[in-house]
Amino acid sequence: MTQLDGSARLALEWPGDPQEPVESCTPALARRQYLNSFADIQWPLEDVAEVRERYAGAIRLKIWRGRSAPRQAAPAMLYLHGGGFVIGAPETHEDICRSLANMAGAVVVSPDYRLAPEHPFPAAIEDCAATLVWMTDQADALGVDPLRIVVAGDSAGGNLAAVIALLARDGQVPDIIGQVLLYPVTDQLQVADSYSHYASGFGLTAAAMKWFRDHYLPQAGSMVDWRASPLSAASLTGVAPAFVILAGHDVLFDEGAAYAERLRSEAQAISRTWPGQIHGFVSKRRAIPEAQEAIEAIAMAWRGMDPALTR
Repeated sequence: MTQLDGSARLALEWPGDPQEPVESCTPALARRQYLNSFADIQWPLEDVAEVRERYAGAIRLKIWRGRSAPRQAAPAMLYLHGGGFVIGAPETHEDICRSLANMAGAVVVSPDYRLAPEHPFPAAIEDCAATLVWMTDQADALGVDPLRIVVAGDSAGGNLAAVIALLARDGQVPDIIGQVLLYPVTDQLQVADSYSHYASGFGLTAAAMKWFRDHYLPQAGSMVDWRASPLSAASLTGVAPAFVILAGHDVLFDEGAAYAERLRSEAQAISRTWPGQIHGFVSKRRAIPEAQEAIEAIAMAWRGMDPALTR
């Protein structure tokens, strides 16, 4: 086992208001704690060319246009925020979205998808799928190329991004040209060795993951549904090219690594592991300089998925 990076240790010890463990909270309290604390450990938000809020039906969207993004036919990313399907919002991951919009000269769209337990599985998937449809339908108004959309997400959002990529392969949602998965949830059974090795003391705990899962999947049988656990999909053949980011000290490491290996063998994928890092490190740039490396790696991978970005 590699050592924990000093920056990860700093993030774990970051001063702030005391918080209740998420598994001891009501969903409402967990959401308030997260919304009140996330920005303190992130970089100040970058300026972008434009920020808009729109609605796709009842789904609230945040939209960021990068400083060098063309006004028409820009590349686009559908970014799905993490938070265990229970907490989080586009604003909690706005620093990542703004940075990627600027680096890629692109438009990034993030939906405020419905959260559990009020809206359990598969409500979040339905909202993310509807957002992708909206992006293609509104491509001219958004100034994006509907044939150059990448889907991305972290943690629970990585799960949703992987599912959207599979739905796109099967023709159930519009095509995408790539998928970016940051330490994704891929196996809701939660039995991999990393759940024991990193059960506590590394930020996201095994107990918190069970709490999130039980709210999202109140029907136990849903845990093996590939839309909840994409690692259980019968085949990944034909899915869009992927870039997978993993953190070595993470309860989700094993399932993320297993999904990356399947993507490499059945489709096309590149994965990169930060061995000494913790879950969620890309959202902690004030404490963790390696987060910036990861953001830059995502932008480079995105360029590889979209040849027009390298012209």
